[in-house]
Amino acid sequence: MRCKIIHLMLGLILVLLLSVSVTIKASVTDDGYKQCEHTVKNWASSSADSEVKDDKHALRDLLFFLHVPRTGGRTYFHCFLKKLYSNSQECPRSYDKLRFNPRKPNCRLLSTHDDYSMMSKLPKEKTSVVTILRNPIDRVFSTYEFSVEVAARFLIHPNLTSVARMAKRTRRKTSGVSTLDIWPWKYLVPWMREDLFARRDARRLRGKTHLVTNNSYDMEDILMPLHEYINDPIARDIVHNGATFQIAGLTNNSYFAEAHEVRRCVLKYHSLGEYVLEVAKKKLDDMLYVGLTENHKESATMFANIVGAQVISQHTISSSSADVAEGPEQLVSYFSELQGNNTNQTLKNVSSTDKDEIARGNLTVGKLTEAYESCISSLRNSQAERRVNSLKRIYPANFTKEARRQVSEVLIQEITSLNNLDVELYNYAQYIFTKQQAHMTQSMVYDEKLASTLSTSTYPSIYNSPYSKFVLLSITGLLFLLFVFFFVNSRRRTSKVKL
Repeated sequence: MRCKIIHLMLGLILVLLLSVSVTIKASVTDDGYKQCEHTVKNWASSSADSEVKDDKHALRDLLFFLHVPRTGGRTYFHCFLKKLYSNSQECPRSYDKLRFNPRKPNCRLLSTHDDYSMMSKLPKEKTSVVTILRNPIDRVFSTYEFSVEVAARFLIHPNLTSVARMAKRTRRKTSGVSTLDIWPWKYLVPWMREDLFARRDARRLRGKTHLVTNNSYDMEDILMPLHEYINDPIARDIVHNGATFQIAGLTNNSYFAEAHEVRRCVLKYHSLGEYVLEVAKKKLDDMLYVGLTENHKESATMFANIVGAQVISQHTISSSSADVAEGPEQLVSYFSELQGNNTNQTLKNVSSTDKDEIARGNLTVGKLTEAYESCISSLRNSQAERRVNSLKRIYPANFTKEARRQVSEVLIQEITSLNNLDVELYNYAQYIFTKQQAHMTQSMVYDEKLASTLSTSTYPSIYNSPYSKFVLLSITGLLFLLFVFFFVNSRRRTSKVKL
């Protein structure tokens, strides 16, 4: 009997200890959530307060192309922006560089993988932002494929030690920037590279084995399977919901001091992601242009008419005037203050016009579109050739549209769930895209009506009518007679004075 009572008491004590432990743990968790909620809310509120209230449809002095990886942005940079802006107008360390250095005060174009926090380094009231978004599922596939593709290039080396030695020699010889310097590839490619070498070494130790699958996304003997890739902490930190975090300014490459803590909270408590999503939506709303990778043709046409037309207009205005415009001058002042440099010499550089800028003065939207179509064809061919050469090193793995169809629906749904914020942001971008199309169409119709009105106006045509010619001749004759009359009278007065 005593044993039963002791066992009962011990059981009650154990239950009490467990309940206390659970209560304490729940309390700690609750406190952690509340603290995170407070942090994320404060960040979201400050982000909303810092927005510039101005006409978002007008191109400002500096164009910031926020390049979300694997959206086709490289094509826009080479085939659109390089046609619109000269090398002298590009901001230093732009495009495939990690950090922006405003040592060039007259730059007008910044194209980079940096996130929206870059705006903290720029004059917001003088900067227009453009970006392109892609279907999140396709972007995850493309990110995985490109990570493997670039990593596979290093398989020409016998081991990773050889890779490291080659990298050191290359850096000594050139000051250029490689893919390994670029966010997010500086994290993703080394990760995949180490994995490819490890799997190759394992195959060599085992000897040749027969592959049990022809699914390129699940060849674990050759490369990391897709299902393993998407569940790795590195992918969860950088790849998933990457577009939302980049546009909100919260990547692990952010300039915001609070970015790390906000990201940690959102990754831990997924419900807090809604605050980040709303901030990202607001950023999209305020952009000059938002393109969609899937709507390639329509996006390109819209970019040419919304962005291209205004850049061309700026070139036309600047080429017709030798004076430095107020906008660039103020931009120079801002960058010089940021650097602490004297502006006297840099202002002279702003007013100089090179041959490229003169040539761009003859550019039209039609010519820009033609040049773009020609450019993307050659660019895609070169990229495809490089891709084929890289994937040869991990044969028989080959990333094609047909291969993607072999991926199970369960895995597709998992990718969708892991990228729920990006899915919502992409849907919102489609809504913005539709609004942009409507605004562009309305503007084009207005311009056509205005041109038609001017061409059919009575003011220019009146001078070509027979009546108008008769009136002009009559006025000219009358003025001539008045001149003769006054001339003769003045001669008569002069002769009287002499007498």
